Amino acid sequence: MNDTSPEISPDGKRIAFLRASADLAAPEKERLAQAWIINARGTNAVPLGHLPHGVEGLRWSPDSRGLALLAPGPEVRFLVGEQSSGREKALAPTARRMTRMDFRNDTGYRDRRSHLWLVTARRGARARQLTRGDFDVESPSWAPDGRSIAFAANLSADAVINPQTAIFKVNAGAGTVRELAKLRGDLGAPAWSPDGRWLAAFGTDVEDPPEALQPEVWVIDAKSGEARSLSAGLDLPAGVWVGSHLNRTEEPEGPLWLDETSLVALLTVRGGSIPWRFHLNGGAEPLVEPDRRFVASGLQTAAGTVVVNAQIDGEASELAVVRRGKPQRVTRNGAGWQRRFALPRLDQIQLQGPAGPIQTWVYSPADGPRTRQPSPPVLPVILDIHGGPTGAWGPGASLDMIALTAAGYRVVRPNIRGSAGFGSKWVNGLGPRWGEADAVDILAVVDGLIQEGLAEEGRVGVMGLSYGGFLVNWLVGVTDRFTAAVSENGVTNQVTAWAECHFGIYDTRRAGLGDPLSEAGMFALWSRSPLRNVANVHTPLLMLQAEEDRVCPASDNVQFFAALRTLGREVEYVLFPEEHHVMQSIGRPDRRIDRLERILAWFAGHLR
Repeated sequence: MNDTSPEISPDGKRIAFLRASADLAAPEKERLAQAWIINARGTNAVPLGHLPHGVEGLRWSPDSRGLALLAPGPEVRFLVGEQSSGREKALAPTARRMTRMDFRNDTGYRDRRSHLWLVTARRGARARQLTRGDFDVESPSWAPDGRSIAFAANLSADAVINPQTAIFKVNAGAGTVRELAKLRGDLGAPAWSPDGRWLAAFGTDVEDPPEALQPEVWVIDAKSGEARSLSAGLDLPAGVWVGSHLNRTEEPEGPLWLDETSLVALLTVRGGSIPWRFHLNGGAEPLVEPDRRFVASGLQTAAGTVVVNAQIDGEASELAVVRRGKPQRVTRNGAGWQRRFALPRLDQIQLQGPAGPIQTWVYSPADGPRTRQPSPPVLPVILDIHGGPTGAWGPGASLDMIALTAAGYRVVRPNIRGSAGFGSKWVNGLGPRWGEADAVDILAVVDGLIQEGLAEEGRVGVMGLSYGGFLVNWLVGVTDRFTAAVSENGVTNQVTAWAECHFGIYDTRRAGLGDPLSEAGMFALWSRSPLRNVANVHTPLLMLQAEEDRVCPASDNVQFFAALRTLGREVEYVLFPEEHHVMQSIGRPDRRIDRLERILAWFAGHLR
């Protein structure tokens, strides 16, 4: 069985969770997650009835008697001739008739909307659908009196073209929905204060907010809907923007209340994510020293105590209690498997770039030379570019780092312009200049590594996923300085990605890249497309692609492969069936192993 999303009841007596069959050969209905409860001693697990299309999330009611479930509703949106039967696998529908652009998300077709359901916390209880309509419910939060539930949703006519998420409230008895609060931009991840007077949330207050705009922590008067930012003066993004294979969470990283007058939220700060405390009357302070090698996620609070999933000094996640400015580990399970391996040595250095110092994380073999020591011989280096572009690298190890450093490589992860957590000026330093400011920064990092004696010309490779994959594809078309390259789920043609990426229409607009609706916009998109430079590519390139990726679809990247094969260049294109955008951390194990073995073999064949 695959058990996920545990949540302890407010009275501390039971735990609710989602359970699905982990057997890939099991019928589809058994592989859909359902809600279960178990007592706190770990015995007597029982299912809470059965919903035909599975359950996606759950929240205990304040009195511990029931739960709110997030689950697909029965109403279909675009299906024509849907067929149901008693067979193990239902027949495919006759067709899908699309009338709006939000017919898909990052995992596939969105045939049904996610809605709120209520269920009593007892075996076999029948769930009651609470919300209905052509919108998705996100981030439900119970009011302290248990009479209503706040949630985030986008009720606009075509959310993918002009998204604007707001906060709504639904009466738990009648199912009546009304809007609670709205900003000019997006507003989501609501959390009620203990006294029910306020809601905390993340949001932006700029119409059609640009991609580089940093979300802030907001507090909302539950009666008037008036909102004010608590983090506007910090110039730090709310939420977790630091990427790591080993620190994945299932829920949005929204704010939580510590007491009636203060709340806590995770902010991204210079390659880390740190819990900050915010006070209703103003003022905020970090609960962990910002300079620590610390990446937090999975924020929880109880009785004024803050608990997070924490990666500390490059280790995998462990539960940690935050006390007096320091995280104290309370588990040893999450990183236990790492004791079988020699972990990479991790150093942080600053390399000079054209717009200022570039924070750079350097992973070296555990028994190799120290980072600033030019001899013994300089190791081959692989630059790893993060996604986003408003992501960031932190001090978290990953399977890639362990495997690559064990194979004798030095792996370098720079936070170039566009990276979150270094202030709005650093983010805006990239803006729409994809392929310009970022490429210049990457080449400056290569120069800096060589000057520091950490790399040598002719023995530098590059890899990246998503936006990182885009930048790899771009770099090999504008420079021959990389001996080998691996791009994963990247972008090669911004013109086609505009429509084929499930959020491409508004994302390219908010990134300032343009759109194909005018000749000028078409040219702007094409000017930021690696495909335009494909004739200049001579670097051996391995392209890894999740076949079901809706963020950076295979149909976009196959264009680059086709062009390179036509030109007779050295390229491989590997498709992983059934996998999605971040398969390196959530994909089927045999495919994740295959992916990593191919990366090792590619660099071994060209960099060693």
